[in-house]
Amino acid sequence: MTTSTPLEQIFNLTRTLGQPQNEYVIIGEGNTSYRIDQDTFLIKASGQGMSAIDVNGFVAVRFDPILALFDRQEADRATLQQAMIDAKVDASAPGRPSVEVTFHAMLLHGCDVKCIAHTHPVAVNGILCSTRARQFADNRLFPDEAVLCGPRSVFVPYVDPGLPLAVAIRDEVRRYMDEMGEAPKVILLQNHGLIALGQTPTEALNITAMAVKAAKIFTGACAVGEPVFMSPEDIKHIYFRPDEIYRRKMFVG
Repeated sequence: MTTSTPLEQIFNLTRTLGQPQNEYVIIGEGNTSYRIDQDTFLIKASGQGMSAIDVNGFVAVRFDPILALFDRQEADRATLQQAMIDAKVDASAPGRPSVEVTFHAMLLHGCDVKCIAHTHPVAVNGILCSTRARQFADNRLFPDEAVLCGPRSVFVPYVDPGLPLAVAIRDEVRRYMDEMGEAPKVILLQNHGLIALGQTPTEALNITAMAVKAAKIFTGACAVGEPVFMSPEDIKHIYFRPDEIYRRKMFVG
């Protein structure tokens, strides 16, 4: 039995997310990251399309210089971009980290997860670009949505991509973790997209797929009437049931 390398893991994750039939991303949308060790991680390079990316489309960066940017929020854009380039493990490697490298570093480090899948699914964004965005984030419609995507999603009002968005995500995630006692599975960015947090690429893919299914069901329910959500008591019950905890572990892969 062979173990895939971090580069193989993020490559396979990214190509799968980028398959056109999924309608998760097009052109250069979205980004992925995968933790190599406590000090470094891989991230999709800026401008790379997920569907046709190759193994050269990723950049290895160091956590510390990226996390330090959260203390330099007043720095100008050029200074921040140079700091991201300087964080590369191999300065001579082609490409530069995605502009979203800051929130990837923060989530991988602060939520103790292995990989991040950030996409712009048509079904999800149809809701996130509507007045019902927060309603979708705060509720659950069916048991497997709660099991895979968590009791609720973190919702982040629109913020300019880059460091400002990373700071907003950090603040909302901290609120969630203080309240729920664990890291979120799903983060929804208003007028922007979806972030799935996983311990494996399989888990990140499963969470993404379930969030998209939930978005389609939510939209369908709105089209024929009003959504009927699970009660907080039922969500808590299904999320912490021993057999569902077992199933959730199986879905990690």
